Parts: sequence; C-alpha cells; structure tokens
Amino acid sequence: MSREVLMLVDALACEKNVNMDVVFAALEAALASATKKLFDEDVDICVSINRESGEHETFRRWRIVPDEAGLQHPAQEILLFEAREHDPNAKLDSHIEESITSVEFGRIGAQAAKQVVLQKVRDAEREQILNDFLERDEKIMTGLIKRLDKGNFVVESGRVEALLRRDQLIQRENLRIGDRVRAYITKVDRTARGPQIELSRTAPEFLIKLFELEVPEIEQGLLEIKSAARDPGVRAKIAVVAYDKRIDPIGTCVGIRGSRVQAVRNELGGENIDIVLWSADPAQFVINAFAPAVVQSIVVDEERHAMDVVVDENELAVAIGRSGQNVRLASELTGWQINIMTLDESTQKQSQERNILRNLFIERLDVDEEVADILIDEGFTSLEEIAYVPLNEILEIEAFDAETVHELRNRARDTLLTIAIANEEQVENASLDLKSLDGIDQNLLSKLAEHKIYTRDNLAELAVDELVDMTNIDEKSAKTLIMKAREHWFQ
Repeated sequence: MSREVLMLVDALACEKNVNMDVVFAALEAALASATKKLFDEDVDICVSINRESGEHETFRRWRIVPDEAGLQHPAQEILLFEAREHDPNAKLDSHIEESITSVEFGRIGAQAAKQVVLQKVRDAEREQILNDFLERDEKIMTGLIKRLDKGNFVVESGRVEALLRRDQLIQRENLRIGDRVRAYITKVDRTARGPQIELSRTAPEFLIKLFELEVPEIEQGLLEIKSAARDPGVRAKIAVVAYDKRIDPIGTCVGIRGSRVQAVRNELGGENIDIVLWSADPAQFVINAFAPAVVQSIVVDEERHAMDVVVDENELAVAIGRSGQNVRLASELTGWQINIMTLDESTQKQSQERNILRNLFIERLDVDEEVADILIDEGFTSLEEIAYVPLNEILEIEAFDAETVHELRNRARDTLLTIAIANEEQVENASLDLKSLDGIDQNLLSKLAEHKIYTRDNLAELAVDELVDMTNIDEKSAKTLIMKAREHWFQ
C-alpha cells in the first residue's frame, strides 16, 4: 500500500504541475480527517507520511496551556503540570503527542479522501498559476471575457481569471462574452474563492500605463507622467515632465499627427485627454492644469492647501468646465483645493479679508486703523506673526520705530496668552465623548470650543463646509470626523 501512496503522489504532482510536498500535505490532511471521525470528541490528529517509503504514522496531540488558565478544550489541551509528568522539558504552547493506530489508506472513505487531496492540489495549483502571473510584474491584463458573475465580468488571460466589476467600466461601454478587453490590475486577493485579481478600466493608473506602452521615452527614463485625473470616458488630464531638455514632453506624448494620444483615446472609448506640463512650483502647476483656460492671478493658502484662481469673466465657463469638470480634474491632478473666481469676486474677497484682519489688529492690539493697515501692507496676517516673527524683520518697517515694534510684539504676546487661557477654560467644558473621539486633538478641541462645539452631538450636527471653515482642516478629514461623530446614532 505504501508503494501505491508514492505512485499516487507522483502522478498527482505531475498532472497538476505542483510540488510533491503539496500532495503529501494534502494526503496527510485527508488521513487525519478520516482518523478524527473514529473519535467522539473533537481531537487534534496529526499524520506524518515518510517521503521515501510511503509509510505513515498517526499521533494524537494536546497543546500545553498554563495551569491557571484551565482547560478550554479538554480534548485538545493539557495543563502544564500534567504535561511535565510525561515530559519534564515540556513548554507552554508546544504539544505533547501520543502515537495511535493508523487507519489503512484503503479503508478511508475513498471519495472523501480523494476530495480533500484534489481540493488541496487545486488550491496549490491555483496559487502557482497566480504566482507565475504576478512574477511577470504586469500592471495591465489583457484577456477574454469568459462569463458573467453576479453582473460582473470574469476575464480570462491564459489560465488566470480576474474580476472586472461593472462600476469599473467606462460609461456607455458595452462588453459581451468573448470580447477582448484590457484593464488595470487594482487588487490581488489571495483569500478570494473566485477570481483573485480585480481589474479597473476607470482608474487613473490605467491611463498612465497605457501611455507608458505608447511612449517609449517613459520606459527609457527621459519622460515621466507625474499624475493623472479622469472623468472616465469623457475627459482626462495628465501631468508630464521631461528629464532631457531636448525633449518636448507634450509633443512626445501626442506623437506624430497625434498617433500616440489617439491610440490611448481609442482604448478609452474616445476619452479627451489634456496633456499639461508638471511643475515643482504648485502655483505654476495649477496654472498649467487649467489649460486651455488662461489664469490671470493666483493666491496660495498653504495652511488650507487651497488656491484662489482668478480668471477673466469671459474665461470663467471654460475654466469651470461642464458641471465643474475642468476645475475638478485640475484639483485631482494637482492635489490642491481650487476655488475659481472672477477678478471682481477676488477683489471683493480680498477686501472682506482685509477688513476682518484690520478689525482683528485694531481690537486685539489696541491700535488705530493706520497702524493696522501698515501691518497688513507689510504682509502680517495673524497675531502669531507679529509676536514671533524674527525681530529684525519687523524692525525693517520704516513707519515704525524700535519702541513701537517692541510694544506691538508685547501686546500681541499678551493677547495670545489671554486667548490661550480662555481656550483652555473652554476646552475643559468639552464633553468626554468629544475629547475621546478618534481624530480629535487639543488644537481641534480649541477651535471647536471657539464656536461653542462642546459635545459629540454638536459636532455630528455640523455640515462638512461648516467644520472646514471653523477648523481649516481639509474637506476629506472633516467628512471623516463628522461621520465618526455620527456613528453612535446608528448603533
């Protein structure tokens, strides 16, 4: 019988193209499963097959647990003091084993054993196929649509299957079984029972990889696509930079008579693609991203990671795009929050901000309007800047003498200290459920307290834009924080 075992293992390993150890392990699991059925309790059985002779031994095992813990699973556990009666060197979490009679291979429920072995072999074969595919390090998969699975498409490439969900298709795209399709690999889930690879035709990375296939200069390292943003099937933007001054990055991506960009467009259902120059200067990058609209001026707010982009009124529709498409894509491409406005709107906003800042300086520093305006004209935008900017910088203001400068700095510091003390008192009024909320720190508590937000429910009732205005955090963080605050409403 032992010879038959070796022949079976060898045959299965050759047929399924898997390692013989995988088949041995599957057979050991089948024998252990058959042996367990001879016991009334849920015992732990271990089978070991000799790789040379085919003979097998069977053991019952007990895991060693601390004496004080007690036995949670008596059929599978033994206390430490009892284990040491059998083996003085026994250690916690190791096992003691007892040899028991092995079942004969021929007496196993043949069908059950066969199913266990074949399932293990199939799993190993599937893993090997997946590993072989992944070793090629391909980011784009090309294959045929084999079947539908709950409304989604199963794509087959060689012996590998992948899942292309309907929400990852380009809009108005109509695929059928048997069609050839290309898509970007977004995820590999080795635990999935069905296709373990997930695909997307809407991901910005798909657009980047398609250009890499069409533009050899990218593979050569002469050109790089820094980022991409898409409205799948309608319009996209990519940002490119050249590392060789002799290369025109935009022209290189477009190709002769538009051949390269047209090949990408055809794959994406006619998606219009704007190719813009990437710049290390965020303001210049945003200006480039708004092409074809012409930007008149731009104001950068580093703290909020936002920019006010001013365009001519005649250019406003082009800059915004249909349903805000152009500004949305430019924002995704650059990673900055972008506010589009006309020159009149910009002037009005700057005037409002100047009035707010002037009133702040007049009230907090106890100065007249003229002194407040001088501070604003010199670029001061907060009490912190006046209090802690290097002394030599503020002494350079011609309108102020040294005595005035020192007085202004002292008043700013005193005011900030008073505000800090008041904020601490307000923060103390905040409820424990707000203080302990994930994502809330002392700075946020202070800003919320300034607007009378003391409880988790107060925070939960806010709109996203209200929280952004109060705290200057980005929109995504504000949305996450509000949803966390609302979680207890749905529990």
